[in-house]
Amino acid sequence: MPHPCLSCGACCTQYRVAFHWMESDAATEGGVPVALTEPLDRHRLCMRGTHSDPIRCVALDAEVGVYSRCSIHANRPSVCREVDASWEYGAPGEQCDKARIAHGLPALTAADWRWRDAADNDDHPDDNGNSPPTPRLPPIAA
Repeated sequence: MPHPCLSCGACCTQYRVAFHWMESDAATEGGVPVALTEPLDRHRLCMRGTHSDPIRCVALDAEVGVYSRCSIHANRPSVCREVDASWEYGAPGEQCDKARIAHGLPALTAADWRWRDAADNDDHPDDNGNSPPTPRLPPIAA
């Protein structure tokens, strides 16, 4: 059984994805491709397609509920890394549940993760060790 996110993609069509401009590849090697972003304010960018109606992240390659992949998964913003699929780490995820329900998909349960019990996966099976480090922001002068 594959990772539930690979047949979902709902979260990428429900939320604005805003992050500090220092996470972009214009400032940090391996960062979020700036070509896929738009300015939000003086300090933040957002993924194109997430500050519009309807919301759909430009990096989403999906038919929601059928197949899904992030075309910049290894370079996705920190806010995307922080959204956990419901029950992936033993607790429900309000953002995940809300997005799935908005698309008529059932909320995930702990049973949706049983497939990996025997696989001896680490804490982040979707990253496969390929995630770049979180960009470090420069110190702010006081």
